[in-house]
Amino acid sequence: MPNLVDVEYERTGASTSVNALGMREMQERAYEARNSQYLLLKAPPASGKSRALMFLALDKIYNQGLKKVIVAVPERSIGSSFASTNLVDRGFFANWEIRDENNLCTPGGDASKVAAVRRFLEGPDALLVCTHATLRFAHEAVDEALFDDTLLAIDEFHHVSADPNSRLGAVLRSVMSNTSAHVIAMTGSYFRGDAIPVLEAADEAKFTKVTYNYYQQLNGYTYMKSLGIGYHFYQGRYTDTVHEVLDTDRKTILHIPSVQSGESTKDKHREVDGILDAIGTVVNQDDETGVILVERASDGRMIKVADLVQDEAAQRSKIVEYLRTMEAEDDIDLIIALGMAKEGFDWTWCEHALTVGYRGSLTEIIQIIGRCTRDSPNKTHAQFTNLIAQPAADDEEVKVAVNNMLKAITASLLMEQVVAPNFKFKTKRAAGEQPKPGEMHIAGFKEPSTQRVREIVDGDLNDLKAQILQDPSMLKAMPGNVDPEVMNKVLIPKIIRTRYPDMTEAEVEEVRQHVVVDSVIKNGEIKDVDGKKFVLMANRFVNINELNLDLIDQVNPFQKAFEILSKSVTKQVLKMIQDAIDETRLEISEEEALLVWPKVQAFVRERGQKPDVRSPDPLERRLAEALLFIQKRKRELGV
Repeated sequence: MPNLVDVEYERTGASTSVNALGMREMQERAYEARNSQYLLLKAPPASGKSRALMFLALDKIYNQGLKKVIVAVPERSIGSSFASTNLVDRGFFANWEIRDENNLCTPGGDASKVAAVRRFLEGPDALLVCTHATLRFAHEAVDEALFDDTLLAIDEFHHVSADPNSRLGAVLRSVMSNTSAHVIAMTGSYFRGDAIPVLEAADEAKFTKVTYNYYQQLNGYTYMKSLGIGYHFYQGRYTDTVHEVLDTDRKTILHIPSVQSGESTKDKHREVDGILDAIGTVVNQDDETGVILVERASDGRMIKVADLVQDEAAQRSKIVEYLRTMEAEDDIDLIIALGMAKEGFDWTWCEHALTVGYRGSLTEIIQIIGRCTRDSPNKTHAQFTNLIAQPAADDEEVKVAVNNMLKAITASLLMEQVVAPNFKFKTKRAAGEQPKPGEMHIAGFKEPSTQRVREIVDGDLNDLKAQILQDPSMLKAMPGNVDPEVMNKVLIPKIIRTRYPDMTEAEVEEVRQHVVVDSVIKNGEIKDVDGKKFVLMANRFVNINELNLDLIDQVNPFQKAFEILSKSVTKQVLKMIQDAIDETRLEISEEEALLVWPKVQAFVRERGQKPDVRSPDPLERRLAEALLFIQKRKRELGV
């Protein structure tokens, strides 16, 4: 399959050049907000968030009176991002220096690490790195007053949740309520992929937000000029097809499917063996590093492979440590992982992120793509490929994957937004007023009137659109079942109110307009004819200078998701997607479905086909609904 998204960048070098203090563009922007007690830094993977934290933390220690810095990361392998770093030679006033005993992202039990956190808080040292889990256990074990005058930096902040049962969220809320601690929250995506927000609105409002988007980062690279996002289908076992998309000439991270997923064979170790066999012949595994050497069948070249799927703790620790300390492009060629090597994992030379199975969470997709989007002299192109099972039309059980398919496609659409240039929308004013580069004037448009709306438009718009795209009510509406004006003026505001319950109706309307206008424009095809720009809307080209909000509200802002889908899969798959959508509208009880089940079976025997939910015959439609209901219940029960 061709890529669903292909984007080229100008390579201006802006995002990788440094100022007099040694800061890149994003880091400089974050440093401007250094005096905030609570700071939320949203920037893509590979944008330099860890180095930004070092600058901020050292300023708080040297200039703002704080005594301690605790950096918490989700897994041990990410701890290397916060290793001791010479910043003085690049112009900063101090170095980031972590003593070995204060790097707790090492093998060992939780009890010893909690004791180490206690010693750190009670002792003279200023900097410590640990995992989220260690922070949670330590918070339970020590006097919370020890967190006074401490900077708590939480990497991959989307692991926090407003859910009362979230232990990391509870730690954060308690520290913010009961201590004088400062907080720096860092994430590549502020969208969790579920219905629960990262922070409640009242807590989120306390944070100063600094946002740096994908387009700013990638357009400002020195080497990488293009990014491709593609979906490829396979039949049978993925291990029999993976060689078609795995190019061992490109540095690759390969994520195999979760053992709970339909794509998994339920034997993850045999899957790894199958991937290695697809490359060539395993020669040996280095006892000291854990690196597997595979002789490539095509030309005999030795391919260095890291297996992060293995369960044996000692062997896994060896390869994790090797990956943490590797320094050269040729140190590894392929990393095979399951749950690791996603968020926060640094491998500068990675060119290809290849993942098997449906990825329903936008956050996970963004994190995986981020593994290959670091600027490096060895690549001009980065590629994300999702290898997914091609559903068979005669297999009822595969319909369980349809909802995940929808999420994957809509998430891929959103990625197209993330990597596209940002437009600034302005209210249309005096006749003849010309918009500045990157601006569009729209009649009836309401520009942000409050700081709250401005922060959402500048920093949260992509995450908000992600939530809208995956909301069940929107999934029902997007195929054309609901008038676009109803979707834009009823469904989207409802989702906005749920996400931001503290907003006024006027603020909700301003945010709604930005969501709709931004989505319509970015999903539209823009053409320049004789110096005038036109955008394709509702199947006709409209002069951009004549855009008005009423016209935009009559267009489905997310229609392109289904255009992509229709070009990417067969009619049979589309039929199954329609069935899945029909299931979301069912209004039939389990009692009625079971009662009419014998009639469904008789219908199939007599006519040789299943009842059609879109039949003009109301009895046939009811039998079809009963069939859909029972199929859905069977999947839910796993039978």
